[in-house]
Amino acid sequence: MKNWDVLISYLRLPVLVRLLLVGSIMIVFFGTLIHFVEPSTFRNVFDGIWWAIVTTATIGYGDMVPKTFAGKIVAISLILLGTGVITTYFATLSAAAAAKESMLSSGQLRYMQKGHIIIVGWNERAREVIAKLTKYHSSLRCVIIDATLQELPVSYKNVHFIKGNASYDDVLHKANIAEAQMILITADQHKNEAEADKDSILTLLAAKGLNPCIYAIVEILTEQQVNNAKRAGADEVIQTNLLSSFAMANSLQSPGVSKATEELLHQLHNRKLQLIDAEGLFIGKTFFEISQILLDKQIILIGIMRGEEGYINPSPHFLIEKGDRLFVIMT
Repeated sequence: MKNWDVLISYLRLPVLVRLLLVGSIMIVFFGTLIHFVEPSTFRNVFDGIWWAIVTTATIGYGDMVPKTFAGKIVAISLILLGTGVITTYFATLSAAAAAKESMLSSGQLRYMQKGHIIIVGWNERAREVIAKLTKYHSSLRCVIIDATLQELPVSYKNVHFIKGNASYDDVLHKANIAEAQMILITADQHKNEAEADKDSILTLLAAKGLNPCIYAIVEILTEQQVNNAKRAGADEVIQTNLLSSFAMANSLQSPGVSKATEELLHQLHNRKLQLIDAEGLFIGKTFFEISQILLDKQIILIGIMRGEEGYINPSPHFLIEKGDRLFVIMT
């Protein structure tokens, strides 16, 4: 019964481990055997094992070769048995590496690291986000989840691809949602706005259900779904249609504004646009006083966030309260 249990345990091992185990036992066995068959040529067991490794690897240095009939029989047996096992091992190893590479490129391989950012959906917005993140934060790790791609069309060092529907638990588990730092959910470009928003909120619910602490940013296209996204646990809601319509309306009223805005956005890279907490000496001071303090540090104060309300360039006498956040440009 014990022998049967040992056999079952052996058969449950991965193929590579089994082949390596058989090959190692064979090398040690023939190395020891040749030492006892020809002790004058192979003075110790190590010499025998060395000869067995060289022989099975088909290198054949020729520094030690059997001279007796019995020794040659041992060598023939090793060549017939050992070489086949070792060759099979390396062939299996190569096949496993190729299979893993295929799984990696096709989005089937689970992501194992932590502290990463998950981006849901592949589109031009996601492409730009990835490009900027990898350019200015080379150590940042990202996971892309998309159901339509066969493989990720770009190649970045720290970007991993998972193929599948991001609202499914098994797909989010593959992306290691439990240990992710943030998730960005972009709107599905293949669906109409209402359907895209519903899918985004469903994905948000799934992500928050598996990791309530994850910081979630969701792109919403219709104003009607903004509150639903917040109810579902969104930490930030980005209304891309609102932003683009704002730029269009301003360009119609003042031609050239969109070009100036675009140029300004190009310069706001590498975390130049930030929200910082108003603490310590800032509390109780006016907007003008804090502006002067920050200007000395080459920081431009452009507004105040108080709860959900934003104040861009408020009155110089606007008083800063505890809990306010300063909207600044780091120059």
